[in-house]
Amino acid sequence: MRLDIAIIGSGFSALSAACYLAKDGHDVTIFEKNKTIGGRARQLKKEGFTFDIGPTWYWMPDVFERFFADFGKQPSDYYLLEKLNPAYSVYFGKDDFITIEDTLEKICKTFEKEEPGSSQKLKKFIANAQHNYDVAIKDLVYRPGVSPFELMTPVTIKKLDQFFSTIKKDVRKEFKNDRLAKILEFPVLFLGAKPDNTPSFYSFMNYADFGIGTFHPKKGMYEVILAMEKLAKSLGVNIKTETSVDKILITDGKATGIVSKGDTYTCDIVLSGADYHHSETLLDKKYRQYSEAYWEKKVFAPSSLLFYVAFDKKLKNVNHHTLFFDVDFEVHAKEIYDTPKWPENPLFYASFPSLTDKSVAPVGQEAGIFLIPLAPGLEDTEELRTLYFDKIIQRFENLTSQNVKNNIIFKESFCVKDFIEDYNSYKGNAYGMANTLMQTAFLRPKLKSKKVNNLYFTGQLTVPGPGVPPSLISGKLVAELIKKHHTLKAHESAI
Repeated sequence: MRLDIAIIGSGFSALSAACYLAKDGHDVTIFEKNKTIGGRARQLKKEGFTFDIGPTWYWMPDVFERFFADFGKQPSDYYLLEKLNPAYSVYFGKDDFITIEDTLEKICKTFEKEEPGSSQKLKKFIANAQHNYDVAIKDLVYRPGVSPFELMTPVTIKKLDQFFSTIKKDVRKEFKNDRLAKILEFPVLFLGAKPDNTPSFYSFMNYADFGIGTFHPKKGMYEVILAMEKLAKSLGVNIKTETSVDKILITDGKATGIVSKGDTYTCDIVLSGADYHHSETLLDKKYRQYSEAYWEKKVFAPSSLLFYVAFDKKLKNVNHHTLFFDVDFEVHAKEIYDTPKWPENPLFYASFPSLTDKSVAPVGQEAGIFLIPLAPGLEDTEELRTLYFDKIIQRFENLTSQNVKNNIIFKESFCVKDFIEDYNSYKGNAYGMANTLMQTAFLRPKLKSKKVNNLYFTGQLTVPGPGVPPSLISGKLVAELIKKHHTLKAHESAI
């Protein structure tokens, strides 16, 4: 049965769902509030520089390959992918850093040099992480979060202890060197929670890091969005930009359309890839599944203060991805999760894509992206943004032994207020809801509304969770759920 489907938003999950639904023969229209598509994965272009506004890490290439393969395509049909070497470096002090290269063998040598005997432990740790990756990324995350029994397989039952221990506990048990432990704890930050609140099973992120590696799409992560747009349009998807949705229409307990700028669009199904909390505010209160108290109690991934900086010279002593762990991570983590406030001494991350990709900055110049993780919901002022830019640039200059502040052509910033204004993000969160034990799989907000028929959700606040690969998967899961429910309905009608 051919259905008219309205999709709110055009991020990774919405575009993914649109492609699958169009492939199934439905009429799909995307409604995007901003001028350009991509959701959080938009792009800033200015004075010859190109910056990814959102995600900058390309991990789990197999998930992207699996997505495009579902349509008889491959990533290389749309964009060029380069494996980074080194993958990234981590600063712990002035001129004091550890570089993570592009193979496990090289990384083992780095670990051994830092802590004799650690390479064998690392191989064992990554072997377990790889097994978890095979279980999770090739199977479990492709389940819709409908029932707790989805997690109960012969393999996961054997690994039950890994759902009740934590990444931090496992890492610190094996690695006594604090610097190496921090590097192993770092990948789970992509899941939006502290290592001591993330189940051991999520060590599959370490395999994504050390076992598979870090990649860069030429011209930036936005190339993936453009690839998905091209695919979607080839399948017949209609995309409307600058078309914000003001209300989801309900008739007799069923979603029947949306209202945008006073215009009504009728449809058979509404699917929101926008922020889940915001999506429910488009409904009358009686149709909302989750109360304000529900959202307030949830553990949200951090927000971010981001700077997009153009330098008039090439920088030294940095890699494409560079992490700055020269301050106490525990203190900063508490200032995000436990007692939310602006951090006294924040960790920060920097990306310099122009070191790899000549297309993103003029010759002899550098594009830099700086990110400070923050608690969502904080006060956000220009004065605070300036204060924190000065803080991290001063540290950056000291740690990397170079002067850069007088070489800045321009800088743009993005923070809590922008996440709220541009993406209707709950409290200005950047990554959605954290993947803690009590917010995993069936314990996350549902893909299908429990109160309204024909209303569905996708994205980082539902299953599987935060991150680009999970968002691609989320789009597939909701499309499959729609197909299942409406094939069943058509069958019942025929009977």
